[in-house]
Formats: sequence, C-alpha cells, structure tokens
Amino acid sequence: MTMVEGMTSIELGTIPSQDPTTIGGDIMPEEPIETPEERYERLLHRAQIEDLSEVSGIGCLYQSGVDRLGRPVIVFCGKWFPAHNIDLEKALLYLIKLLDPIVKGDYVIAYFHTLTTTNNYPSLHWLRDVYSVLPYKYKKNLKAFYIVHPTFWTKMMTWWFTTFMAPAIKAKVHSLPGVEHLYSAITKDQLEIPAYITEYDMATNGIHYFTPQTQTTTS
Repeated sequence: MTMVEGMTSIELGTIPSQDPTTIGGDIMPEEPIETPEERYERLLHRAQIEDLSEVSGIGCLYQSGVDRLGRPVIVFCGKWFPAHNIDLEKALLYLIKLLDPIVKGDYVIAYFHTLTTTNNYPSLHWLRDVYSVLPYKYKKNLKAFYIVHPTFWTKMMTWWFTTFMAPAIKAKVHSLPGVEHLYSAITKDQLEIPAYITEYDMATNGIHYFTPQTQTTTS
C-alpha cells in the first residue's frame, strides 16, 4: 500500500456521515404536512386570482339554468374536453372556481358523453385526485349525476369509480340513453346544450321518443 492510499483509506474512514436533516450543524425543520382542507383553500385562492381563460374558453363546463326543483344544473360536454391537450391543474382550478359558490346548496350535474373519444378521457389517477381534493359539501349537496348517451366504457368506468372510489355518490348516478329523458328532471328551456348533442340524439333516437314525467318530490 502506498502512503497516499494509506492516508486516503484512513481519512475516509474518519469522515463522519452527514445527517440529511442538518446543514452546517443546524437542524432543518420538517416540511409541514398539508391537510386536504388546507390544500382546497390554497387551490380556491389560486382559482380566484389566476387566469383560467384557457379552460373557460373551451366551453365544456358551465351552469345551465335550474332543474324542476330549482337546483342549479352544471353541464359538462365530454367531447369538448381535450384531456390530453390541456393543463389539468388549470382544469381543476376552473372546476373549483365555478362550483365552489354553487355547492353550498343542492345541485345536479348533466354529463354528455356524446361523440367523445379516447382523447377526451382523463386518467383515473387525475379523477381520483380531483375527487379526493373536493370537500364533503361537493358530495353531500350533489343530488343527481346524469350521464347522457353512455357507452359500454362509461358504464364500466362509472361502476368501478362509484364502487371503489366514490361510493357516496353511487345512488345519485343515472345513465340516460337520450336527452329527452332529462326533461323529467330539467325542463327543455333550462337546458342549454350544443347543437351536436341534439343532432346526434335525433339521429340516434328519433323525435319525441320519450314522454317525461315531472318530478314532484326532492331527493
């Protein structure tokens, strides 16, 4: 062994290991763990001050009147949601910005799966993250979630999601084969939807294929 090798081995053996939680002998404070409530409040604050025109301009999510019981109706058009070409963080912020003042009371959602493709499907990871960050009032005050023009994919995903991830809303989800089935819960003049949905509906189901029965009781 050479002198340099001997010195190196001895010196390396005497170097104390560095504690990753200390810098220069000072103990570094641990990062505080953010609670779900704190995360939501932080996102709500961002939603109120950031420019979300990138998402709002798409027109895939908006309020459209009220249902027969006076509850706000939120419309989501799946075909217009570019799940793989949009900032999903901003999409979540826009969702919070739109819904936060609404979910303080009862509300319903009408999701139109009409003519959607795989380009419109967000990942399950993102859906789980969105569901987990939304406070209890979102689930409690949601009185109905209508899925119009469902496919085999939406039925399977809805079953999986509401069974394993969101059982609290399982009984509130209703799959409807056509737009006219919505008129039992929402009058036609309160439902503003894109022309492509009604055109597809007429081409698929015909005209006046369902006679709605008016809701008379709350859920």
